Amino acid sequence: MTTQTVVVVGHGMVGHRFVEALRSRDAENRWDVLVLCEEPVPAYDRVGLSSYVNSWDPAQLALSGNDYPGDDHVSVRLGTRAESVDRDAKTVTTSSGEVIGYDALVLATGSYPFVPPVPGSDEAGCFVYRTLDDLDRIRDAAEAAGTGAAAVVVGGGLLGLEAANALRMLGLTPHVVEYNSRLLPNQVDEGGGILLERLVTDLGLAVHTGVSTQSITQDAGGSLRVSLSDDSDISAAMLVFSAGVRPRDQIARDCGLQLGSRGGVLVDTACRTSDPDVYAIGECAAVEDRCYGLVGPGYATAEVVADRLLAGGAEFPGADLSTKLKLLGVDVASFGDALAESEGALEVVLNDAAKRTYAKLVLSDDAKTLLGGVLVGDASAYASLRPLVGRELPADAASLISPAGAQVGAGALPDDAEVCSCNAVTKGTICGAIADGACDIAAIKACTSAGTTCGGCVPMIKQILESSGVEMSKALCEHFEQSRAELFQIVQATGIRTFSGLIAKYGKGTGCDICKPTVASILASTSGDHILDGEQAALQDSNDHFLANIQKNGTYSVVPRMPGGECTPEQLIVIGEIARDFGLYTKITGGQRIDLFGARVEQLPLIWRRLVDAGMESGQAYGKSVRTVKSCVGSSWCRYGVQDSVGMAVALENRYRGLRSPHKLKMGVSGCARECAEARGKDVGVIATERGWNLYVAGNGGQSPKHAQLLAGDLDSETLVRYIDRYLMFYIRTADRLQRTAPWLEALDGGLDHLRAVVCDDSLGIADDLEAAMARHVDSYTDEWAGVLADPEKLARFVSFVNAPDELDPTVAFNQDAAYAEDGSRKVPVLIGMPAVRSPHDDFVTAD
Repeated sequence: MTTQTVVVVGHGMVGHRFVEALRSRDAENRWDVLVLCEEPVPAYDRVGLSSYVNSWDPAQLALSGNDYPGDDHVSVRLGTRAESVDRDAKTVTTSSGEVIGYDALVLATGSYPFVPPVPGSDEAGCFVYRTLDDLDRIRDAAEAAGTGAAAVVVGGGLLGLEAANALRMLGLTPHVVEYNSRLLPNQVDEGGGILLERLVTDLGLAVHTGVSTQSITQDAGGSLRVSLSDDSDISAAMLVFSAGVRPRDQIARDCGLQLGSRGGVLVDTACRTSDPDVYAIGECAAVEDRCYGLVGPGYATAEVVADRLLAGGAEFPGADLSTKLKLLGVDVASFGDALAESEGALEVVLNDAAKRTYAKLVLSDDAKTLLGGVLVGDASAYASLRPLVGRELPADAASLISPAGAQVGAGALPDDAEVCSCNAVTKGTICGAIADGACDIAAIKACTSAGTTCGGCVPMIKQILESSGVEMSKALCEHFEQSRAELFQIVQATGIRTFSGLIAKYGKGTGCDICKPTVASILASTSGDHILDGEQAALQDSNDHFLANIQKNGTYSVVPRMPGGECTPEQLIVIGEIARDFGLYTKITGGQRIDLFGARVEQLPLIWRRLVDAGMESGQAYGKSVRTVKSCVGSSWCRYGVQDSVGMAVALENRYRGLRSPHKLKMGVSGCARECAEARGKDVGVIATERGWNLYVAGNGGQSPKHAQLLAGDLDSETLVRYIDRYLMFYIRTADRLQRTAPWLEALDGGLDHLRAVVCDDSLGIADDLEAAMARHVDSYTDEWAGVLADPEKLARFVSFVNAPDELDPTVAFNQDAAYAEDGSRKVPVLIGMPAVRSPHDDFVTAD
């Protein structure tokens, strides 16, 4: 079979989805795919564009597999624009002058920001909000303007409020100007718009509705004067146009393809243009003369064309324009006929001014069928209500939006109900995946794509799992039927302080290597007792038992604690002397510490004594506990620093040292938005702002790296520490065994919103208890290594052979000479392409 070539013009989210869909189905490799990507980076999550402000790292927005690793049938040309199409010759000419032939052409050019014809719209200081480059330019202007400067966003729709949020995160004071009488005019009605305006105003936005921008002028100092139609003026440092988009159809216009009446490349339900060899997908496509600006319909067009190129008969199924989003921390959702435009439509409205929530359901004229709805302030019912659009209601409409009313369960949905609108996944598809063995959220995401785009359907997927009879065992192990969180509550409530007492009353058997260290961690988290006291010593795993990291050759590593990475010259000298005197291998770790490798078990107390005498601890590079708090130099030294990041890092590490938890915890403190401490890759990340600190939570490295998410912004130091106290103790109490903070947050019902409500708003009324628990830890902390040195019974554990304490284990050795020459230099350089050589690393596992 002859291989054909399909050229894809554009590599946004929809273009990427088309390539994935085609390659996943083209088992016979009938098509080679050539993608022309105008931007310098491959496909990224444009829906989450405002999150770029948190990291300024394009890789954080990159769509999975956007470089198609290992696929020889896909080629992506970055920074290459399609200039023209010759339909007769079936070629595309690129910005580099290359002429590329095609058998099929797919236009995925997307859209461009609409800039209203306002006098002065081309002034310096005016920007659009569409790409990563746009945000880079906005950032530079924001930094020049300074914290608190005013900025204007023209447009109060989805993109406008996203842009306003980005400006707020950059430290500016946004003004939103919307021509319509309310914000989000295409998603919410008048009642929802009133509440939304009140909520975002409370968050620091100035909202101007029912007015237009008349002119923009710039004064001698560079400030903009934005004149509005109500005769008011706004003085601003910058202006961002986010007043909607228009389909990018110029290349289609130039080559003579038929266009829609309001722009866009006109296509039929097969997404085929007036040329049968040319297709259009996404925002540039006018499907039967209508363009769609949401990712869900765009993905649907991509799937249709992939099917058609493989001789299928797919047609565009219509568009679900439902949206669920969080704008500036405010829940907003709309679905179906949200604005009650259907003939005879009835409305049921619940406007709770006290709770600041608004809910409206739109019903058919007989009040039996759900046509649509709007939710503002609380969108928790979205996942269960949206799949019911067009179907008979299972209960009285008012009860479905009342807090005390009926709940729509998964059982009320028929199999053909679309649960995931972004990826067109029905309940029946999910149930089929469960029947085939997908027994958790991650497995269902992997095999159906449900829940992988906006995530709004995840709560309903959980309900379907439960209603399908999938049993998720909460048992810690065969000896305890309770989960780790339940055992924590039992220990806290009963005061039981031994494993034997706990298993005798609440478990069975003698325990195992799962429950013993777990209970040991719980006991350590609920008291200041030394972990090697009495029965607890026997519960610990090897690292905790010897208060050091055991390595593959049987030796141990010691990592002196340096809070915040800070260390005096005298302490550095002591560390160097220890390494020299005991023949240890030294390495700077990723967490700003010095790792000393190669210590024998009987040498550990001798090393600790010298560290303690120098005013240092050994450090907890081995435990399921707080490891390190990494810092940049902050305002003490850096010309960009706006807060004392080192001082904050030292304070946090000293406060939380010794805190036992379900998994290891790492923290970082950066002194400015340049983020040199990489705080957003940590379980707790703190980034300085002009007005205080931004707190990020639940990030981690490891096999599945996760970016931390913003929990609260512009906090003073006292509030910052209070929130971290609550967050850490809530995690310690509720997480599963060996569950890091990122998967814990993903599994937490309500996710980040619920966590923010618990930590910042005290929604569960437990804030005082969480803070008191952390205060007890801080007050009871003692140096564990000094505790061993002061206790002959504990000290006696640190020998190779208990029955022959003076004997050394002949099987444990570390040959320092193998790595270094007499002058201290490395004997053998490690270079890419050289034959494999022995390295000191080969004997060790890093303690980071």
